[in-house]
Amino acid sequence: MSRSQLAPGVEVVAVDGRELAVRTADGEFLRVRTGDADVDALRARLAGADTARADGELDRLVAAFGAAGYLTDADADAEAEAGTDAEAEAGTDVEAGAGTGGPPAAAAAWPAARRDILVLGDPVLTGPLTRLLREAGAEPRPGTPGEAVAPEAAAAVVWCLDGPVPDGLWDDADRLPQHGVAWLRCHREGWQAYLEPVAAAPGDVTSAHLRARRLAATPAHRELAAYWSGPRTTGAPVRLTTPAAALLAALLADDLTRWATDAPDTGALPARRRLRRVDLRTLTVTEHPVLPVPDVARIPVTAR
Repeated sequence: MSRSQLAPGVEVVAVDGRELAVRTADGEFLRVRTGDADVDALRARLAGADTARADGELDRLVAAFGAAGYLTDADADAEAEAGTDAEAEAGTDVEAGAGTGGPPAAAAAWPAARRDILVLGDPVLTGPLTRLLREAGAEPRPGTPGEAVAPEAAAAVVWCLDGPVPDGLWDDADRLPQHGVAWLRCHREGWQAYLEPVAAAPGDVTSAHLRARRLAATPAHRELAAYWSGPRTTGAPVRLTTPAAALLAALLADDLTRWATDAPDTGALPARRRLRRVDLRTLTVTEHPVLPVPDVARIPVTAR
């Protein structure tokens, strides 16, 4: 009998540590009614665990996940994963050599004072981004989280994650714009990638602002907060394809180039007030306006 596991982009989280919710491949949250089933055993089954113990209630829930299209064959995916890893390893040398020619003629347009760019995150994104920035005339270099939050670390800091942002990871870096350091970031949630606007001055949109705005904009705010804080149950992983990584890197490089050269905005929304959401299955880009979240005003003290 073949094992089943959650399909790529489908994840399960515990809300308030008890109730389960499924995040679909489209990024929607649905509540799971587990009844009398063992929640831990259910999450193990959804992750692809091979359990021989018969459990009618558990089988019923897993079958419901399958009927909804949220499961895939774990054994078949494991074989496909092995083949993908072998192909990726064979192509590593070619990938590393891409784009290593001399910088284009337009490289001189990048101001010298803004060329030092600190790049952090996952290589699947930082690799193509670094090449594009170098070809555009910048001087990107890898950095550490400790270096990234230093006010004099670089002219700009770019942080790219091939997954959700852990709670508090970007809190310190959100203060970089107050010191005149440009701050750009992106991350992936399932099949959706989020490219946040460049923050380069006090009053610009930070990561904390984005999280607050997204929580306020969805009725599933409890589920979204639980998804961010984790842990998350996953099955078959989402693999960022070469075209998808190239698109994300190109968008980030363009944002940073326009900041460095003070180029005017070209889209319908101002670049510093624009959140972009990329569907990694279709490479469709949608833009959403976003504003900073003002500080909460203190309650005035009433004089007696």
